[in-house]
Amino acid sequence: MAKQIIMYNLAEHVTDEQYKEYVINEKGPLLDSLPGARKFEMVKITGSMSGEIPYHYVGIMHIEDMGKFMREAVPSKKMQDFSTKWRTMVQPEVLTLIGEEIY
Repeated sequence: MAKQIIMYNLAEHVTDEQYKEYVINEKGPLLDSLPGARKFEMVKITGSMSGEIPYHYVGIMHIEDMGKFMREAVPSKKMQDFSTKWRTMVQPEVLTLIGEEIY
């Protein structure tokens, strides 16, 4: 199964509490409903073995069908509207990784 891992920090004007509410009420349910998606997880990073935390939020998309996700979900109006709103809530530096589950 494919994974899309998105690491980022919130914009200065967005509090952790506001973002948590947004994820629970809007972002999570929307991403869970996308074609090709299996599940979305949101992780707030609270610590690090090195003491450094470059990104405070990590989103993990579990993608069952990457082809369907790329063909149907990514270009959809629902996803485009989501991206437009989400980009106003996070800092511009976003790291997105895509990989394949091994174990």
